[in-house]
Amino acid sequence: MITPTLYVKNGCPWCDEVVDYLDTRRLPYRKVVVSGNPQAMSEMVALSGQSKAPTMDWGGEVLADFGVDELIPFLKARGQA
Repeated sequence: MITPTLYVKNGCPWCDEVVDYLDTRRLPYRKVVVSGNPQAMSEMVALSGQSKAPTMDWGGEVLADFGVDELIPFLKARGQA
């Protein structure tokens, strides 16, 4: 099973909602905080072509600048929601 990487920024309400959604459903993910971390920010930008968070990398499939409403179909397409 793939463990997705979730890139977030501190103080981002959309990031907080996505983290709460994933945690409530006990879906595994690796959280990377890009705030104050230039290397992580560069990694996220290289993956997604943009600097907005949250951004999720699911084994090379990227969902960028999203909220829970966009996350649900993304997860369903991967059998996770």
